[in-house]
Amino acid sequence: MSLVIGLTGSIASGKSTVSQMFDDYSIPVVDADKLAREVVEPGQTAYKQVVDTFGETILREDKSLNRPALGQIIFADESKRKLLNGIVHPAIRERMLERRDFYLNAGVKCVVLDIPLLFESELSHFADRTIVVSVDETVQLKRLMERDNYTEKEAWQRIRSQMPIEEKVRMADAVIDNNGSIKESRSQLEELLKDWQIL
Repeated sequence: MSLVIGLTGSIASGKSTVSQMFDDYSIPVVDADKLAREVVEPGQTAYKQVVDTFGETILREDKSLNRPALGQIIFADESKRKLLNGIVHPAIRERMLERRDFYLNAGVKCVVLDIPLLFESELSHFADRTIVVSVDETVQLKRLMERDNYTEKEAWQRIRSQMPIEEKVRMADAVIDNNGSIKESRSQLEELLKDWQIL
């Protein structure tokens, strides 16, 4: 019997770091962020819809999406963010389920769905169990400003655009506290995988 794990966190919580750890246990990960890039590549249906909706000013010279330009539009206006999500999310979901089912049909013991907006998008039913990677807001803010060179205001805009991490923690089956070292997070993950009889 295969187990499908939904993995989530908040921006700059270290979810991607934890996601990469599954590789050490040969557990495949379906990454929604990677799929989000795939579905808006030139030639894809969602790409055409995004350009039709937001105009060609969001394109680079090579006609690929200019993500920072699009980000400035959608993080400043919630209705535009919803508009974008309405185009991109269904395309991502469809591709994610195709990949999940591919692994399940191949008979893997466990597959991970790495979904930043797992709870916001009400996708937890795609998984059997959910894990939240959690950090304190102060750590989140510091990491985000350092990682992406955001001002404090820009960093807060992005943090506030998501469901509060405490709320996600309440909804999850398990939590990995990522305030400490990578080693500490890895040992929490390993314990969890043993508890769930994957290792």
